[in-house]
Amino acid sequence: MQVVILAGGLGTRLAEQTEVKPKPLVEIGGRPILWHIMKLYAHYGFKEFFVALGYKGEAIKRYFLDYYPLNGNMTVNLTQGQVHVHNSESEDWTVNLIETGLDTLTGGRVKRLQPWLKNQPFLVTYGDGVSNINLQELCDFHRSEGRLATLTAVRPPARFGGIIFEGNLVAKFTEKPQIGEGWINGGFLVLEPGIFDYLEGDKTSLEAEGLERLAEAGQLAAYRHEGFWQCMDTLRDVRLLESLWEGGNPPWKVWD
Repeated sequence: MQVVILAGGLGTRLAEQTEVKPKPLVEIGGRPILWHIMKLYAHYGFKEFFVALGYKGEAIKRYFLDYYPLNGNMTVNLTQGQVHVHNSESEDWTVNLIETGLDTLTGGRVKRLQPWLKNQPFLVTYGDGVSNINLQELCDFHRSEGRLATLTAVRPPARFGGIIFEGNLVAKFTEKPQIGEGWINGGFLVLEPGIFDYLEGDKTSLEAEGLERLAEAGQLAAYRHEGFWQCMDTLRDVRLLESLWEGGNPPWKVWD
């Protein structure tokens, strides 16, 4: 199955970093969050990617152009301009970098990729969220439900801890629970080709129009993921993910 990653948004809530780079290139542990997402898919055998570009898409292209030579030793013949790369540690991925417009909405970006995708189910996610979701189980669930689309429902961590009272006194504080909020769309979707009938053009939102119309038609299933999920919307989120990575056992790192 082919994987679509939506990577064209402006990332305005993370302006501290996205003024100079697109949000998917913001680094966690020295690697762009886009790389972390792709490593998850590759772990489950999904290694053909279509990255839907928009804002600062040239930076994402440059990252992948440089990926192979910069991950190994290099000899440069300055007289002839020849470059020889030694022992490059690279990934066995095929990465298609497709321009989908600066102002195109999420549904429009998926629609623009229709000519590139095979006439079969495909996977879609956002370029700013990580999880330890079992993607094989997600695909099995999608097939068993027999609908045009399946989204992954997650319960994000509460932003604040809680207070337990004893009368008018504070007895103790509680941790910020993973199930502190209601279920939301966490990305990691599986879509059938029939989804394109619900996406009309560049100004179509995948969420507000595509998925809502599918829900009304009884064609949208929800796979409930109880494990780790975290989006990267703010600098606070970046720092959280970085601290989890530095801790040595980041919960979304399911690969070796």
